[in-house]
Amino acid sequence: MTTDLQQPDEFADLMDLMRNEREYSDRREARDPGDHRRGLRALLITAIVLVLILGGAGGYVAWALNAPLRAPTGTAQEPDVALPPAAALALPAEGASAISMTGADQYVGGAASGIWAKSGGDAPRPIASISKLITALVVLHAKPLKSATDAGPTLTFSKADHALYDKYYVMGAAIAAMPTGSTMSERDALSMLLLPSAANYAEAVANWAFGSQSGYVNATKKWLAANGLTHTTMVEPTGMNARNTSTTADLVTLGKLAAANPAVAAITSTKSISLPGPGTQSNTNDLLGTDGITGLKTGNLGDGSYNLLYTASFVVGDTHPVNVTGVVLGGATHQSVDEDVTRLLASIRQGFHNVEVAASGQHIGSYSTAWGSTARIVVAKDASIFTWSNTPITTKLKMKTPSSYANGAVVGSVTFTAGTNTTTVPVTVEGSIHPPTAWWRLTHPQELGG
Repeated sequence: MTTDLQQPDEFADLMDLMRNEREYSDRREARDPGDHRRGLRALLITAIVLVLILGGAGGYVAWALNAPLRAPTGTAQEPDVALPPAAALALPAEGASAISMTGADQYVGGAASGIWAKSGGDAPRPIASISKLITALVVLHAKPLKSATDAGPTLTFSKADHALYDKYYVMGAAIAAMPTGSTMSERDALSMLLLPSAANYAEAVANWAFGSQSGYVNATKKWLAANGLTHTTMVEPTGMNARNTSTTADLVTLGKLAAANPAVAAITSTKSISLPGPGTQSNTNDLLGTDGITGLKTGNLGDGSYNLLYTASFVVGDTHPVNVTGVVLGGATHQSVDEDVTRLLASIRQGFHNVEVAASGQHIGSYSTAWGSTARIVVAKDASIFTWSNTPITTKLKMKTPSSYANGAVVGSVTFTAGTNTTTVPVTVEGSIHPPTAWWRLTHPQELGG
């Protein structure tokens, strides 16, 4: 628009304005002659003022119609986020338990890699056949295998080894055939004491590695001390003696050591084996392969004291693998322990979820102008953030001066943060700021910006 004012056009506009006012006044005259006279006086005054302005200032109209406008004023607030209730870990009510988790530090914090949750106290309890897992690790420390599949050296079973079958049969322990003179690789022998939990194999392998039971016990004490298992006591390799005891915290550490040993991890994740002599043998851990469980060892003394040291792996948030190490000691039955572990793992998985933090079109503010035009400030799209339980979620709103206030114009963003996870969505204008009329410009010089 030009800034030069043409007088004839200005006066023509004025005459049009006065004619319109005159027609309006004529209509009012029919209703109220007095009101008509007052209207004429007001029209006359307006005309005189405009004539003076146009005649005296000359450029007022051009200035008023072209002067920059003050920017719209806006107010906005960060959207509220409703947090879900805290996740309830289904820790076993029977006996004692503990659990550790790695791979989800950004959700639950690094402390989860220690003892993340526990129940039932810290007193040492009989560990039964979990003892055989310690035996396997102590033997592998003395006679390591080169890889997860390495067979290792060959064991030849003596008449004394064969006699162990009858010894443990009388005790009611799990046993497997071990004919005199038969042979087996170290890896297969370890599989026999870990999968079917054969007590005669546990003692035979311990004697093979350390020469005697006393040699085994001494080596085990040193191994426990070197690995920080200071609340674990081992008096023999099978777990048939109730004086083989440990705490849930020590056993979680043991579980991590076992999972880190390639041979032990591979063996304990196997459902069954078939070997010459003992034949097909099944893993006593019947949860293996379900609910993400990958190992490790069961144990019971047949007196209502059932145990399970386990590892499990699953993925949360589509891409983050989580590794769990847990233990239950002193469960009422084998079935109740399995059910407790299944419920606990389900409660952990359910605790990870997407929390809705914003909805498309959510109103968080508005713009307004001196001439009465308004528009809303809204969140541009739906947003959610993946997190654990009721982790606090913070919001941060950033606004900017847009190039226009048209519908859909981006005027800022809002960022949601839960732990180390963040998600950001744009903030836009809903509706449009319309320019003022020419009449408003002419009659509101004090609102013009410049």
